Amino acid sequence: MINLTPLPERGVLAVEGHDRVAFLQGLVSNDIEAAAPGHAVWAALLTAQGKWLADFFVFATADALLLDCEAAQIPMLIQRLSRYRLRMKATLRAEPALQVHVAWGGQPNVGGVLAPDPRLPDFAWRILTAETPDANATPDDWDQYRLTAGLPDGSKDMESDRSTLLEAGFDELAGVSWSKGCYMGQELTARTKYRGLVKRRLVPVAIDGALPPPGTPVLRDGVDVGTMRSGRDGVGLASLRLDALGASLRCGEALLTSRIPGWMRLPETAAAPR
Repeated sequence: MINLTPLPERGVLAVEGHDRVAFLQGLVSNDIEAAAPGHAVWAALLTAQGKWLADFFVFATADALLLDCEAAQIPMLIQRLSRYRLRMKATLRAEPALQVHVAWGGQPNVGGVLAPDPRLPDFAWRILTAETPDANATPDDWDQYRLTAGLPDGSKDMESDRSTLLEAGFDELAGVSWSKGCYMGQELTARTKYRGLVKRRLVPVAIDGALPPPGTPVLRDGVDVGTMRSGRDGVGLASLRLDALGASLRCGEALLTSRIPGWMRLPETAAAPR
């Protein structure tokens, strides 16, 4: 069965103008030139120090790049990205006529701008449309689905000016290009990868007990080894030290058990996948 739901917390930012691709190419983590009709790119905007600020799906149409992003972040993205336009022919504006939907279980038969979610094969479809397709699922259903797969959802799972891309799985989930050249925060991201500096990961956890609020410390034998991020109905994501994977963990009144997904690559010293 194909499931489809609107994502009301998402919005669309349009980047237009002759230099729109070159403009974004020098600022975000992935190769914007790879965006094409039917093929979206997942990318992030970082600080100069390589810390996460926002992430989005980039769609390409004949005359624009459309960013599927958190609606609450659109003003911040316009402000920050506009600083770097200089003499480039690129404009940024919110596109309220387009709504963001997501479908999983197969390709939906709906109008608009569609592309597979680029993070995992056959995982979902992202949809930007001015129409209102018939929904047969809810945003909560989608949340449960992506949490079970271990995929982050922006500020629900990452912390502005603190989280790094490799901790959140952007490498394995096709959110970083290692060949396109420089972008904001590229130096730290590359150094983290090639020197093996990742010490913690955002991983799925089974939750036995009351759902801990985001930011609740995760403890192993009373020692702080991470923090809880988003969660729902017995499953969530937590940022954990690698040496805590596979251990018995407590978070608030709940017990956590890490569940490493098949797509995630961990150092040999970390706990084996389960």
